[in-house]
Amino acid sequence: MNETGLGIGSRVVLDASRFNSVVDVLLGLNYRVVGPVVKGSAIIYDELTSAEDLPRGFADKQAGGSYRLFSSDTRAFFHYNLGPVSWKKFLYPPVKRLWQAERKKGGFKPIPEKDSTKKTAFFGVRPCELNAISIHDKILCEGEHIDASYLHMRENILIIAVNCSVAGGTCFCESMDTGPKADSGFDIALTEVLKEESHFFSIEIGTKKGVDIVKHLDFRESDRAETEAADGVVSDTATNMGRMVDTSEIKEMLYRNYESSRWDEVGRRCLACGNCTMVCPTCFCINVEDTTSLTGDIAERWRRWDSCFTMEFSYIHGGNIRTSHKARYRQWLMHKLAAWIDQFGSSGCVGCGRCITWCPVGIDITEEVRAIRDNELEKEG
Repeated sequence: MNETGLGIGSRVVLDASRFNSVVDVLLGLNYRVVGPVVKGSAIIYDELTSAEDLPRGFADKQAGGSYRLFSSDTRAFFHYNLGPVSWKKFLYPPVKRLWQAERKKGGFKPIPEKDSTKKTAFFGVRPCELNAISIHDKILCEGEHIDASYLHMRENILIIAVNCSVAGGTCFCESMDTGPKADSGFDIALTEVLKEESHFFSIEIGTKKGVDIVKHLDFRESDRAETEAADGVVSDTATNMGRMVDTSEIKEMLYRNYESSRWDEVGRRCLACGNCTMVCPTCFCINVEDTTSLTGDIAERWRRWDSCFTMEFSYIHGGNIRTSHKARYRQWLMHKLAAWIDQFGSSGCVGCGRCITWCPVGIDITEEVRAIRDNELEKEG
């Protein structure tokens, strides 16, 4: 196949020996490339200067309240799962100045924010995270109230997805219908195939921008065996999920069990630390703070990530309405899996498992849903 035969939906193959060229092409097209790297004994997202920066030869083991990254003898570039950092760090930064103004004679003069946005390639986006980004797209880019900053940044993003070749110990994306294969939302989707001496990437093109990238690569046409091998990688991952959750009528089931005794049990374990909301790729609660310089000459307004687990978050005139850990955990889970559906038309959970891995006491959202459902069935029986 030559480049004139490329189009949306095309599937081609790139040998692993030429994989470095993908990042080189992106850099050559003036993209800032951000992808997975190893820092501080975990895999996070940071700027790439070469495919050599990727955590090749690393694997991880995840369980409730446990994350371990270790060297492996694999030659794979993507034989690991998600770390604690999600892509919302770049599209919806933890701290952002909304505006500033300077005192002038007769009042204040706004100081325009400098636009430092550069077209950026997200390299190695997993399918569950694609779904998280699409959730934010709907919430922040549609409707009456659009987040102009998010929209501007989103318009400058190229997405190179990676289908999962290994399931994590806390993953349950198959239950949420968000993985392990990317179905949409990407410019290019990669599936890494490593079997004996065969090591290649199956590439699926999702957009015109994806076509423009692939045509610069030394690709070849995918034969039937290679296509089936790539599909088999994803199929094997789906059958080896670390967790699962029954989502049938989950919204109604949770609403019926607002006073379940299970909330008391999990409330006694929960530390209300907010880790689950910080690592969650869809949580977007914020606090807005106004500051003034000591001289009174500069006023600023800042947006900062917040969490429904903090006492101050539920403060209204007269006091806090969720004073217990039980109430705050219930609010988080009920919103994520029930009220979110009423608000935005989809679940707020994509099954990435981060909230399970990074909870200090190993609270498992899938276990809590199962326990609530089981308690209800026991009462009915």
